[in-house]
Amino acid sequence: MSITKLDQMVELVKSKPRKRLVAAYANDAHTIEAVYNAVSQGIVDATLVGDEETIKKVCKEHNFDVTKFEIVQEADENKAGGKAVALINEGKGDVLMKGLLSTDKYMRAILNKEKGLMPGPKAVLSHVTIIETPKYDKLIICGDVAVIPAPDLNQKIAITNNMINTAHALGIETPKVAILAATEQMLPGMQACVDAAIIAKKGDRGEFKNACVDGPLALDVALDKESAGIKKLKGEVAGQADCLVFPNIESGNVFYKSNTKLAGAELAAMVCGARVPCVLTSRGDTAKTKSYSIALAALMAK
Repeated sequence: MSITKLDQMVELVKSKPRKRLVAAYANDAHTIEAVYNAVSQGIVDATLVGDEETIKKVCKEHNFDVTKFEIVQEADENKAGGKAVALINEGKGDVLMKGLLSTDKYMRAILNKEKGLMPGPKAVLSHVTIIETPKYDKLIICGDVAVIPAPDLNQKIAITNNMINTAHALGIETPKVAILAATEQMLPGMQACVDAAIIAKKGDRGEFKNACVDGPLALDVALDKESAGIKKLKGEVAGQADCLVFPNIESGNVFYKSNTKLAGAELAAMVCGARVPCVLTSRGDTAKTKSYSIALAALMAK
């Protein structure tokens, strides 16, 4: 049975053995609250890397039981990211999470050639977001909205594979993947259309495991059956996509923020492609979003 709500994902994770999360520079209330909730729900065990005095102060102010965490002292933002990654490499964690440090510093720690989390020189990191919106009858898995600014063909293929793996973990046996462009027409002068057509052909040849891939598709025909019908688009993906591959970071970022700010959507997000799932949410995201993201990363952790 496929998961259609984020709360269902949380319940699934609870039924599995706990993973250990390591939070980098976890000095802020939102991060600590999200990790505290995840620990209290039995989703993960947790190590907080940051300034111990600050962490204890935040816990006291919000009535969080600080004994639920292991705290590793590191007051320097840059060093905290590196120390958190080192703990993962030492086998002391299964999931990495961004705390108060900036995204570029977080990613720098992951991408460090000597001490980072990359499995090989050709590995591709991509951001996967799961959106639960009242306007759609199932979860929308999409990317990349935060890491790769202008993905080339190979990066789009990696994004597609990461989303398919996520969909499988959510119980979607054959996810329907839409490779998006501004139009569903095959326009040779539009690179997004060309890339989408190539990826769709790879899907036709079975190069993606247990997935149905189609493109180019505009957003309306990917998600709305009526629009697909009006435009006489047929196929398994049209009007009922599970996954959306965006042509660039701007389109993806605007899509997910429009859903959360205007449509009341909730989401979970992580970075795939490293040796462990890496929780990457905005510093302004709610504790609930971060809690869902922790659950997603724990679900994907080996």
